[in-house]
Amino acid sequence: MSADEQQSLAETVPDRPVGFCTGCPERPIFTAMKLVQRKLGEVHVSCDIGCHLFSILPPFNIGNTTMGYGLGWSGASAFNTEADRRTISIMGDGGFWHNGLTSGVGNAVFNKNDNILVIVDNGYSAATGGQDILSSRAFNKTRQTNNPISKAIKGLGIEWQRTVNTYDLGKMVKTLTEALTTPEKGPKVILAESECMLNRQRREKPVRNKMIKEGKRIVRSRFGVDPDTCTGDHACIRLSGCPSLTLKENPDPLREDPVAHVNNDCVGCGVCGEVTHVAVLCPSFYRADLLYNPNLWDKFLAGVRGGLIGFIQKRAEKKRATHSFGGA
Repeated sequence: MSADEQQSLAETVPDRPVGFCTGCPERPIFTAMKLVQRKLGEVHVSCDIGCHLFSILPPFNIGNTTMGYGLGWSGASAFNTEADRRTISIMGDGGFWHNGLTSGVGNAVFNKNDNILVIVDNGYSAATGGQDILSSRAFNKTRQTNNPISKAIKGLGIEWQRTVNTYDLGKMVKTLTEALTTPEKGPKVILAESECMLNRQRREKPVRNKMIKEGKRIVRSRFGVDPDTCTGDHACIRLSGCPSLTLKENPDPLREDPVAHVNNDCVGCGVCGEVTHVAVLCPSFYRADLLYNPNLWDKFLAGVRGGLIGFIQKRAEKKRATHSFGGA
């Protein structure tokens, strides 16, 4: 690569640390863990091999031990003792089918483990390229898929199990809190489900682009940050770490701290907005619906909305001018 190409790459691609992909469904799991630990205190987290291992890096810094693929719960088996706080173990769906079903779940049931396992079910063996596994929802001509993890663990004797959509951050926080505080003894499993965003985008993006090219009406959501409302606290970044959530120069000349900014990589997963809501942060995030190939009704509504907003803005400007020093 030439010096000019390197310079062009540096200007085009923003600096960012190694971590989860944009819109990754695993990110809100660890955001929820940070919020729970902020309330209940630190817990021992036993990691596993897979995309979720990125949680040991900033901004999450979650994870104490890692043994091997599918050994998340096995790695915490030594902590199956009376303690003030239960441990949390992580296991991906690929690791679960690799050997976690027996070495982790089976042994936890046999030994009456009173700790918690979070199984990250994103539909594929995502870390190694998105290969189908037993629990994949996709139809596969040469493989047997659609074998739910929930049935497998119930067959081994897991009675306490909860299924949560990973993007529902509020429910994820409540479920983790319940698992850590319930007086019910025995192994507890949380199935954290949502499709791998990388595979989802690979499937949906070409279809969407084809439909736009054909002139069909398409609505796509994405998120942004109002720079005038953002306080520059950056707690949203520390609780999310999404690559599309970055920094931008503050438009207010009286404030020095840069504001949060969502770039065009946003896939509209909504985690940043969920974080600000659940963690009670600033209300600077907004959702925008991008409309491709609008019809006549869309254009009419846009005209009405634009006229109404313009009227309100002019009235506000007039009111400010009346009460300003210049208008006094």
